[in-house]
Amino acid sequence: MNSSTSAEPVVRFFATGLELLARSPRQGHRLLLMTFAFIMFSWAAPAQADPCEGRLPSAAGQKFEGLVRYVGDGDSLCIGQSPDPLTWIEVRLADFDAPELHTLEGRRAKALLEQVAFGRRAQCEAHRGHGGRVISYDRVVAVCRVDGRSIGDLLRDTK
Repeated sequence: MNSSTSAEPVVRFFATGLELLARSPRQGHRLLLMTFAFIMFSWAAPAQADPCEGRLPSAAGQKFEGLVRYVGDGDSLCIGQSPDPLTWIEVRLADFDAPELHTLEGRRAKALLEQVAFGRRAQCEAHRGHGGRVISYDRVVAVCRVDGRSIGDLLRDTK
């Protein structure tokens, strides 16, 4: 039985680069640089795309409703009538601005939005956002309500 590990080829490749560096510094540096770049890019985490693929309302005032089926961050979520993500509408809350998800405050904001809205029925109305557009970054800008209250207000009240 072979006792080699999956790291062995990388170690051999790196050792070859060091040998090449000793014989030909220019080629050795190039090989080591490519190895470093390969390792850095292979460690990069893939982007997590949201599953919402439904058709977005395109005009201010259009109304839609459904269950909050997905929370992307502290101010975006997906509304859907069915369990099929191809029908879910991705929403950017018009009345609440959360910190970016990669920050501690952003992760807290996402957890708060999940607590307030996930799995609950929401009624939404498309609004114009910054720049007067209804659609921003493949999301509809909307005010959504749960039990008659704006999700933005619910989030501010629970902070």
